[in-house]
Amino acid sequence: MELMAERLESLKSGIIGSISLGLAFLFTSLINVLWLAKYFPLLTYQKVEFLNLQMLLSGIIAGFSGFLFGVTYRYIIRVDTNPHLKTGGIWAFGLVRGLTQIEVGWNVNNTLLPFLILAGESIFWFALAAIILDTAILLGWLKPFSSIYK
Repeated sequence: MELMAERLESLKSGIIGSISLGLAFLFTSLINVLWLAKYFPLLTYQKVEFLNLQMLLSGIIAGFSGFLFGVTYRYIIRVDTNPHLKTGGIWAFGLVRGLTQIEVGWNVNNTLLPFLILAGESIFWFALAAIILDTAILLGWLKPFSSIYK
C-alpha cells in the first residue's frame, strides 16, 4: 500500500512539473514572438509563428520533459534540505536540453546567440518548475519522497 502511495505522489509531482514547464514554455514563447522577434531581429533565426505544428510539438516535448523532471526532482530532493541537490537537478535537466539546442543551432545555422537564449530559457523553465514543486511540497499538496526502502 505504501508503494502505491509513493507512486501516486510521483504521478502528482510529474503532473505539476508538466504543467509548470508547459506554462513556462507558453510564457517564453509569447515573449519570443511578441517582444524579442519584434525588437531584436538579430535574435530571430527564422520566421516564428506562434500557432503551428512545430510550436505544438515543442510544447508537448516541454510538457513531457516537465513530467520527467517533476518525478525525478521529487526523488532527488527526498526529505533532504541540501540546496546542491536541488540546483544540481535543475542544472542537469536545463543543460541537457539547452546544450542540445545550442548544438543543433550551431550545426544548422552556424549562429549561436538565438540558441544561447533558448538554452537560458530551458534552465529558467526547470528552475520555475522546481520552485512550483517546492511550493507544492511546502503547502502539503505533494509529499517528498520518504525513502521507504531504508
